[in-house]
Amino acid sequence: MEMTEWTSQVRRGILEFCILQLIGREPRYGYELVTLLDQWEPLSVTEGTLYPLLRRLQKDKYIESFWKESESGPPRKYYCLTDSGRALMDMMSVEWNKISSSVGQIQLFGGEKI
Repeated sequence: MEMTEWTSQVRRGILEFCILQLIGREPRYGYELVTLLDQWEPLSVTEGTLYPLLRRLQKDKYIESFWKESESGPPRKYYCLTDSGRALMDMMSVEWNKISSSVGQIQLFGGEKI
């Protein structure tokens, strides 16, 4: 397996979690999410990747959207979590903490019992 393929597979699941985390803090519009994720190169996305993910999350009723006037240009479509989206984000947080902790222990101790 090539490194780019592995990285792509890992990013796919993590990206959804990160988007829920960002929207969970406060409502955000699409381009704002692209800009925020650009701060971390491994999480950087294009609008062509982000908007289909947002549409799927909205279709699954994890997020909802609303339009808000912008001080600098046309109105923007903001996204926020629904109650089921917040529940999903919380469950993902628990699982992420378990997974990242386990991987960290494997990296440190190489599978030895601790």
